[in-house]
Amino acid sequence: MFKARCRIALLALFAASTGALQAQTAPAPGASAPPRRAADASVVRALQDHVWTLQAASDGAGRPIDALLVPQHPFVLRFDGPRLGASGGCNLLSGNWRLSPRNELRVGRVAATMKACEPPLMAADRALAALLAQPLRVSVERGQAPILQLVAPDQEVLRLVGERTPQSLYGAPTRIFLEVAAQRVACTPALQPATTCLQVRELHFDAKGLRVGDAGPWQAFYSPIEGYTHEPGVSNVLRINRYRRPQAPADGSIYLYVLDLVVESKAVGQK
Repeated sequence: MFKARCRIALLALFAASTGALQAQTAPAPGASAPPRRAADASVVRALQDHVWTLQAASDGAGRPIDALLVPQHPFVLRFDGPRLGASGGCNLLSGNWRLSPRNELRVGRVAATMKACEPPLMAADRALAALLAQPLRVSVERGQAPILQLVAPDQEVLRLVGERTPQSLYGAPTRIFLEVAAQRVACTPALQPATTCLQVRELHFDAKGLRVGDAGPWQAFYSPIEGYTHEPGVSNVLRINRYRRPQAPADGSIYLYVLDLVVESKAVGQK
């Protein structure tokens, strides 16, 4: 009987001490768990605020990765919101991306457009897609022209130079649609000798992508459109991001026009 009472007393003492320990370690009612560590916001901002152009690529032994370095076709990476886009080879590569708290870049399944090109460009796309499928260690060297370095697990290294995006400089754009005529027209921009300009008119589309209203008048377009190269004899409908600059350059418009998408292309006979 005495042993039984001792055993009961010991169990009660153990339960009481355990309960006290749990009371000390358990979070107070209403208290939240410690926040999970997030990615470095300054690195995320640097990635998104720049367009990154590939300058060098080397393998684990320090040798150039020729497949990624096609002359006149440097890869360009854009971290546009949650999407990473890569262009410069044959097709546009894209996928969702995230940065870990340890500055490790992970890209989801990479999708690609379906254009056929010369074999070196197709091979470059495959080589870059294979690299993006791996976790890549990220470091950014700050400066006027920052350097982004991506390092794969087998020590392959990509070095890219950054240039500020228009949106990081000028804020959100206004989206417009311009139809570009097949042939350029004679024009005389201010402070410049006589030359030729694109001929454009503005179009309007609704939220469903259907054309609405009347097209604007045809007029000479004096400004360049970044990302667009005109091919004589081909008319295009372009989706444009138009940015307003705080100060216009002496020989240019207060607006900066950047190609977002070629909506439609059509070959037109020479006039």
